[in-house]
Amino acid sequence: MNLTPRQLKIMQLIRESRLERGYSPTMQELAAELSVSKVTVFEHVEALIRKGALKREANKARSLSIADGVSLPDEDHPVRFPLVGKIAAGYPIEKYEDNDSLDLADMFGPRVGQSGSTFALRVDGESMRDEGILDGDYIIIERRDRARNGERVVALLPNGETTLKSFYREGDHIRLQPANPEYDPIRVKECTIQGVVIGVLRRY
Repeated sequence: MNLTPRQLKIMQLIRESRLERGYSPTMQELAAELSVSKVTVFEHVEALIRKGALKREANKARSLSIADGVSLPDEDHPVRFPLVGKIAAGYPIEKYEDNDSLDLADMFGPRVGQSGSTFALRVDGESMRDEGILDGDYIIIERRDRARNGERVVALLPNGETTLKSFYREGDHIRLQPANPEYDPIRVKECTIQGVVIGVLRRY
């Protein structure tokens, strides 16, 4: 998909806003960030919708989102993942042959048949401590809007907060389970899954 540098920046800003705040920026906010007019932003957004890069819910404010199956260039690099913000994790030896190697692309790159993309978040908090996800770690996320019971997810709560927890659907509600006895589970009727954890990176 051919995008101008400004269109790419608009998509990146929309992606980051939805991950960090749960909704897209307004046209005015985009214009201020890019130091252009609101009319210019509107023209770019309409062009992106026509290209199938963005989608928008009719008659709903702040509803711009990246279209299904569309990934940005910084999400396609085989060994580098975009760092798009922080994610709350608080309340809400066998010898190898010399020619072996550890390939991050094999570990975290797109899987066969996967239409989503991959991105990184920095963990802020200790609620997933007992699953080995610590404060300051980087988690690699596969962009998905559905999860199976037991998967560790990035979930957008009804109050607009985003959290990292294990996902369990139970009867008429969802339990978002921490992995630290100091934190209580979060129970909600519904939440929006923004991605599923597929890896953890830590630097010492």
